[in-house]
Amino acid sequence: MASRTPSAPSSAPVRGDRPERTGRPARTGTPEPAGDEAGSAGRTVATGEPGGTGGPGRTGRPRRRLSVDERREQLIAVALELFSHRPPEEVSIDDIAAAAGASRPLVYHYFPGKQAIYEESLRRAGRELSARFEEPADGPLSERLYRVMGRYLDFVQSHGPGFAALLRGGSVTASTNTSAVIDEVRKAAHEQILGHLALPSPSPGLRLTVRAWIANAEITSLEWLADRSVPLEELQLHLVQEFVASLTLTAAREPALAAELAGFFAGERPDGPTGKLVRDLAGLLAVPGLADTLAVLAAPPVPDEAPEEPRERL
Repeated sequence: MASRTPSAPSSAPVRGDRPERTGRPARTGTPEPAGDEAGSAGRTVATGEPGGTGGPGRTGRPRRRLSVDERREQLIAVALELFSHRPPEEVSIDDIAAAAGASRPLVYHYFPGKQAIYEESLRRAGRELSARFEEPADGPLSERLYRVMGRYLDFVQSHGPGFAALLRGGSVTASTNTSAVIDEVRKAAHEQILGHLALPSPSPGLRLTVRAWIANAEITSLEWLADRSVPLEELQLHLVQEFVASLTLTAAREPALAAELAGFFAGERPDGPTGKLVRDLAGLLAVPGLADTLAVLAAPPVPDEAPEEPRERL
Protein backbone atom coordinates (compact mmCIF):
# COMPACT_ATOMS: atom_id res chain seq x y z
CA MET A 1 0.00 0.00 0.00
CA ALA A 2 1.78 3.10 -1.26
CA SER A 3 1.52 5.38 1.69
CA ARG A 4 3.94 7.80 3.18
CA THR A 5 6.50 6.41 5.56
CA PRO A 6 5.75 7.66 9.07
CA SER A 7 7.91 10.63 9.99
CA ALA A 8 10.40 10.67 12.81
CA PRO A 9 9.07 11.46 16.28
CA SER A 10 8.64 15.15 17.05
CA SER A 11 10.57 16.67 19.92
CA ALA A 12 7.52 18.67 20.98
CA PRO A 13 6.00 17.50 24.28
CA VAL A 14 2.77 15.53 24.06
CA ARG A 15 -0.25 17.16 25.66
CA GLY A 16 -0.87 15.90 29.18
CA ASP A 17 2.30 13.83 29.32
CA ARG A 18 5.67 14.29 30.96
CA PRO A 19 8.97 13.79 29.11
CA GLU A 20 9.79 10.13 28.74
CA ARG A 21 12.52 8.59 30.82
CA THR A 22 15.71 7.69 29.06
CA GLY A 23 18.31 5.07 29.75
CA ARG A 24 17.53 1.60 31.09
CA PRO A 25 14.08 0.30 30.06
CA ALA A 26 11.48 -0.44 32.71
CA ARG A 27 11.80 -3.81 34.40
CA THR A 28 8.90 -6.18 33.95
CA GLY A 29 9.98 -8.99 36.24
CA THR A 30 9.78 -7.10 39.55
CA PRO A 31 6.73 -6.93 41.79
CA GLU A 32 4.34 -4.01 41.42
CA PRO A 33 4.73 -1.14 43.88
CA ALA A 34 2.30 -1.83 46.70
CA GLY A 35 -0.80 0.28 46.61
CA ASP A 36 0.04 2.17 43.41
CA GLU A 37 -3.04 0.90 41.60
CA ALA A 38 -5.39 3.30 43.34
CA GLY A 39 -2.82 5.95 44.17
CA SER A 40 -2.68 5.20 47.90
CA ALA A 41 -0.78 2.71 50.02
CA GLY A 42 -2.04 -0.66 51.04
CA ARG A 43 -4.89 -1.08 48.50
CA THR A 44 -5.15 -4.00 46.11
CA VAL A 45 -6.24 -4.29 42.48
CA ALA A 46 -9.79 -5.15 41.43
CA THR A 47 -9.94 -7.97 38.92
CA GLY A 48 -13.60 -7.77 38.03
CA GLU A 49 -14.34 -10.84 40.12
CA PRO A 50 -17.23 -10.76 42.61
CA GLY A 51 -16.47 -10.70 46.30
CA GLY A 52 -14.03 -7.79 46.52
CA THR A 53 -14.20 -5.06 49.17
CA GLY A 54 -15.47 -1.54 49.17
CA GLY A 55 -18.74 -1.76 47.25
CA PRO A 56 -22.36 -2.76 47.66
CA GLY A 57 -22.98 -6.48 47.54
CA ARG A 58 -19.34 -7.31 48.20
CA THR A 59 -18.55 -10.10 50.69
CA GLY A 60 -15.46 -8.51 52.19
CA ARG A 61 -13.07 -10.91 50.47
CA PRO A 62 -9.83 -9.09 49.44
CA ARG A 63 -9.47 -8.39 45.75
CA ARG A 64 -6.68 -10.27 43.96
CA ARG A 65 -3.58 -8.35 42.96
CA LEU A 66 -2.78 -8.66 39.26
CA SER A 67 0.41 -10.48 38.40
CA VAL A 68 3.17 -8.69 36.51
CA ASP A 69 2.16 -10.22 33.18
CA GLU A 70 -1.55 -9.62 33.78
CA ARG A 71 -1.03 -5.96 34.63
CA ARG A 72 1.22 -5.39 31.62
CA GLU A 73 -1.32 -7.04 29.31
CA GLN A 74 -4.09 -4.93 30.84
CA LEU A 75 -2.18 -1.69 30.25
CA ILE A 76 -1.49 -2.64 26.63
CA ALA A 77 -5.13 -3.53 26.01
CA VAL A 78 -6.36 -0.28 27.56
CA ALA A 79 -3.83 1.79 25.62
CA LEU A 80 -4.74 0.10 22.34
CA GLU A 81 -8.42 0.89 22.94
CA LEU A 82 -7.57 4.57 23.54
CA PHE A 83 -5.26 4.78 20.52
CA SER A 84 -7.98 3.17 18.40
CA HIS A 85 -10.45 5.96 19.07
CA ARG A 86 -8.16 8.99 19.34
CA PRO A 87 -4.99 10.08 17.52
CA PRO A 88 -1.94 8.92 19.51
CA GLU A 89 -0.76 12.46 20.25
CA GLU A 90 -4.05 13.15 22.04
CA VAL A 91 -3.62 10.26 24.49
CA SER A 92 -1.51 10.84 27.59
CA ILE A 93 -0.04 8.58 30.26
CA ASP A 94 -2.64 10.00 32.64
CA ASP A 95 -5.41 8.90 30.24
CA ILE A 96 -3.99 5.37 30.12
CA ALA A 97 -3.64 5.21 33.90
CA ALA A 98 -7.19 6.44 34.46
CA ALA A 99 -8.67 3.98 31.95
CA ALA A 100 -6.77 1.11 33.60
CA GLY A 101 -7.78 2.15 37.13
CA ALA A 102 -4.10 2.54 37.95
CA SER A 103 -1.79 5.36 38.93
CA ARG A 104 0.65 7.25 36.73
CA PRO A 105 3.72 5.83 38.58
CA LEU A 106 2.45 2.29 38.02
CA VAL A 107 2.26 2.85 34.25
CA TYR A 108 5.85 4.13 34.32
CA HIS A 109 6.82 1.05 36.32
CA TYR A 110 6.00 -1.08 33.27
CA PHE A 111 6.83 1.29 30.41
CA PRO A 112 9.46 4.06 30.27
CA GLY A 113 7.00 6.41 28.54
CA LYS A 114 4.08 6.76 26.19
CA GLN A 115 6.15 5.96 23.11
CA ALA A 116 6.99 2.51 24.48
CA ILE A 117 3.40 1.61 25.31
CA TYR A 118 2.24 3.01 21.95
CA GLU A 119 4.69 0.84 20.04
CA GLU A 120 3.73 -2.26 22.03
CA SER A 121 0.03 -1.54 21.42
CA LEU A 122 0.77 -1.06 17.75
CA ARG A 123 2.55 -4.41 17.55
CA ARG A 124 -0.53 -6.01 19.09
CA ALA A 125 -2.78 -4.30 16.53
CA GLY A 126 -0.41 -5.29 13.72
CA ARG A 127 -0.62 -8.96 14.67
CA GLU A 128 -4.39 -8.73 14.77
CA LEU A 129 -4.58 -7.04 11.37
CA SER A 130 -2.17 -9.53 9.80
CA ALA A 131 -4.29 -12.40 11.08
CA ARG A 132 -7.32 -10.97 9.29
CA PHE A 133 -5.70 -11.76 5.93
CA GLU A 134 -5.65 -15.47 6.75
CA GLU A 135 -8.37 -17.34 4.89
CA PRO A 136 -8.81 -21.04 4.04
CA ALA A 137 -8.09 -21.78 0.36
CA ASP A 138 -11.62 -22.99 -0.31
CA GLY A 139 -14.07 -21.69 -2.87
CA PRO A 140 -13.70 -19.00 -5.58
CA LEU A 141 -10.76 -16.66 -5.18
CA SER A 142 -12.77 -13.44 -5.36
CA GLU A 143 -15.12 -14.67 -2.63
CA ARG A 144 -12.18 -15.49 -0.39
CA LEU A 145 -10.79 -12.00 -0.92
CA TYR A 146 -14.23 -10.54 -0.26
CA ARG A 147 -14.25 -12.15 3.20
CA VAL A 148 -10.68 -10.97 3.83
CA MET A 149 -11.54 -7.38 2.90
CA GLY A 150 -14.59 -7.52 5.11
CA ARG A 151 -12.39 -8.30 8.12
CA TYR A 152 -9.81 -5.71 7.02
CA LEU A 153 -12.40 -2.91 6.71
CA ASP A 154 -13.92 -3.97 10.01
CA PHE A 155 -10.52 -3.35 11.61
CA VAL A 156 -10.14 0.00 9.82
CA GLN A 157 -13.55 1.10 11.08
CA SER A 158 -12.96 0.09 14.70
CA HIS A 159 -9.41 1.53 14.85
CA GLY A 160 -10.08 4.61 12.71
CA PRO A 161 -8.04 7.47 14.26
CA GLY A 162 -5.08 5.26 15.15
CA PHE A 163 -5.10 3.59 11.72
CA ALA A 164 -5.21 6.96 9.96
CA ALA A 165 -2.46 8.50 12.11
CA LEU A 166 -0.17 5.54 11.48
CA LEU A 167 -0.60 5.41 7.70
CA ARG A 168 -0.51 9.17 7.17
CA GLY A 169 2.76 9.39 9.11
CA GLY A 170 1.71 12.63 10.76
CA SER A 171 1.74 11.48 14.36
CA VAL A 172 4.39 12.73 16.76
CA THR A 173 4.59 9.13 17.99
CA ALA A 174 5.73 7.81 14.60
CA SER A 175 9.16 6.13 14.59
CA THR A 176 11.19 3.50 12.80
CA ASN A 177 9.55 0.90 15.07
CA THR A 178 6.04 1.96 14.08
CA SER A 179 7.09 1.90 10.43
CA ALA A 180 8.38 -1.65 10.86
CA VAL A 181 5.02 -2.75 12.28
CA ILE A 182 2.98 -1.56 9.30
CA ASP A 183 5.60 -2.95 6.91
CA GLU A 184 5.12 -6.36 8.53
CA VAL A 185 1.36 -6.08 8.00
CA ARG A 186 1.90 -5.27 4.31
CA LYS A 187 4.29 -8.18 3.93
CA ALA A 188 1.80 -10.56 5.55
CA ALA A 189 -1.00 -9.33 3.27
CA HIS A 190 1.24 -9.69 0.20
CA GLU A 191 2.24 -13.26 1.03
CA GLN A 192 -1.31 -14.31 1.91
CA ILE A 193 -2.70 -13.03 -1.40
CA LEU A 194 0.05 -14.66 -3.43
CA GLY A 195 -0.69 -17.87 -1.53
CA HIS A 196 -4.33 -17.69 -2.64
CA LEU A 197 -3.22 -17.35 -6.27
CA ALA A 198 -1.28 -20.61 -5.74
CA LEU A 199 1.27 -19.94 -8.48
CA PRO A 200 4.57 -21.84 -8.19
CA SER A 201 6.71 -18.86 -9.23
CA PRO A 202 4.91 -15.50 -9.13
CA SER A 203 6.50 -13.11 -11.63
CA PRO A 204 7.93 -9.73 -10.60
CA GLY A 205 5.05 -8.10 -12.48
CA LEU A 206 2.47 -10.04 -10.48
CA ARG A 207 4.19 -9.24 -7.19
CA LEU A 208 4.14 -5.57 -8.14
CA THR A 209 0.44 -5.80 -9.00
CA VAL A 210 -0.36 -7.26 -5.57
CA ARG A 211 1.70 -4.60 -3.77
CA ALA A 212 0.03 -1.82 -5.76
CA TRP A 213 -3.40 -3.20 -4.90
CA ILE A 214 -2.53 -3.34 -1.17
CA ALA A 215 -1.39 0.29 -1.38
CA ASN A 216 -4.64 1.21 -3.10
CA ALA A 217 -6.64 -0.53 -0.36
CA GLU A 218 -4.82 1.55 2.28
CA ILE A 219 -5.38 4.83 0.46
CA THR A 220 -9.02 4.04 -0.26
CA SER A 221 -9.59 3.08 3.38
CA LEU A 222 -8.17 6.39 4.57
CA GLU A 223 -10.39 8.31 2.18
CA TRP A 224 -13.40 6.31 3.31
CA LEU A 225 -12.64 7.07 6.96
CA ALA A 226 -12.68 10.79 6.17
CA ASP A 227 -16.27 10.92 4.85
CA ARG A 228 -17.79 7.39 4.83
CA SER A 229 -19.97 8.42 1.90
CA VAL A 230 -19.86 4.90 0.43
CA PRO A 231 -21.52 1.98 2.28
CA LEU A 232 -18.95 -0.37 3.76
CA GLU A 233 -20.22 -3.41 1.80
CA GLU A 234 -19.99 -1.45 -1.45
CA LEU A 235 -16.39 -0.48 -0.70
CA GLN A 236 -15.60 -4.10 0.16
CA LEU A 237 -16.90 -5.30 -3.22
CA HIS A 238 -15.20 -2.43 -5.07
CA LEU A 239 -11.77 -3.31 -3.67
CA VAL A 240 -12.08 -6.98 -4.58
CA GLN A 241 -13.21 -6.17 -8.13
CA GLU A 242 -10.26 -3.80 -8.51
CA PHE A 243 -7.97 -6.69 -7.65
CA VAL A 244 -9.61 -8.91 -10.27
CA ALA A 245 -9.28 -6.14 -12.88
CA SER A 246 -5.60 -5.57 -12.00
CA LEU A 247 -4.91 -9.30 -12.16
CA THR A 248 -6.56 -9.52 -15.60
CA LEU A 249 -4.54 -6.57 -16.91
CA THR A 250 -1.30 -8.16 -15.67
CA ALA A 251 -2.26 -11.45 -17.37
CA ALA A 252 -2.73 -9.57 -20.66
CA ARG A 253 0.99 -8.77 -20.52
CA GLU A 254 2.17 -12.17 -19.25
CA PRO A 255 1.21 -15.27 -21.30
CA ALA A 256 2.06 -17.67 -18.47
CA LEU A 257 -0.28 -15.85 -16.08
CA ALA A 258 -2.98 -15.68 -18.76
CA ALA A 259 -2.99 -19.48 -18.96
CA GLU A 260 -3.52 -19.67 -15.19
CA LEU A 261 -6.29 -17.08 -15.41
CA ALA A 262 -8.54 -19.51 -17.29
CA GLY A 263 -8.61 -21.76 -14.22
CA PHE A 264 -9.26 -18.76 -11.98
CA PHE A 265 -12.31 -17.65 -13.97
CA ALA A 266 -13.58 -21.24 -14.24
CA GLY A 267 -13.83 -21.41 -10.46
CA GLU A 268 -15.83 -18.19 -10.12
CA ARG A 269 -19.61 -18.02 -9.74
CA PRO A 270 -22.07 -15.69 -11.52
CA ASP A 271 -23.27 -14.17 -8.22
CA GLY A 272 -19.73 -13.62 -6.89
CA PRO A 273 -17.61 -10.44 -7.14
CA THR A 274 -16.00 -11.54 -10.42
CA GLY A 275 -19.34 -12.51 -12.02
CA LYS A 276 -20.77 -9.10 -11.11
CA LEU A 277 -17.71 -7.36 -12.54
CA VAL A 278 -17.96 -9.22 -15.86
CA ARG A 279 -21.64 -8.31 -16.16
CA ASP A 280 -20.89 -4.65 -15.45
CA LEU A 281 -18.18 -4.60 -18.11
CA ALA A 282 -20.40 -6.37 -20.62
CA GLY A 283 -23.10 -3.81 -19.91
CA LEU A 284 -20.79 -1.09 -21.17
CA LEU A 285 -21.09 -2.56 -24.67
CA ALA A 286 -24.75 -1.51 -24.69
CA VAL A 287 -23.83 2.15 -24.33
CA PRO A 288 -24.53 3.80 -27.73
CA GLY A 289 -21.36 4.11 -29.78
CA LEU A 290 -19.07 2.62 -27.16
CA ALA A 291 -18.88 -0.88 -28.68
CA ASP A 292 -17.93 0.54 -32.09
CA THR A 293 -15.29 2.77 -30.52
CA LEU A 294 -13.80 -0.14 -28.59
CA ALA A 295 -13.79 -2.26 -31.74
CA VAL A 296 -11.72 0.38 -33.52
CA LEU A 297 -9.25 0.49 -30.63
CA ALA A 298 -9.04 -3.32 -30.55
CA ALA A 299 -8.17 -3.58 -34.24
CA PRO A 300 -4.49 -4.15 -34.99
CA PRO A 301 -2.73 -0.93 -35.99
CA VAL A 302 -2.11 -0.38 -39.68
CA PRO A 303 1.62 0.06 -40.32
CA ASP A 304 2.58 3.41 -41.76
CA GLU A 305 3.70 3.35 -45.39
CA ALA A 306 7.40 3.80 -45.80
CA PRO A 307 8.26 7.19 -47.33
CA GLU A 308 9.37 7.05 -50.96
CA GLU A 309 13.10 7.45 -51.31
CA PRO A 310 14.18 10.43 -53.42
CA ARG A 311 15.40 9.61 -56.90
CA GLU A 312 18.97 10.38 -57.82
CA ARG A 313 19.36 13.19 -60.27
CA LEU A 314 20.82 12.28 -63.63
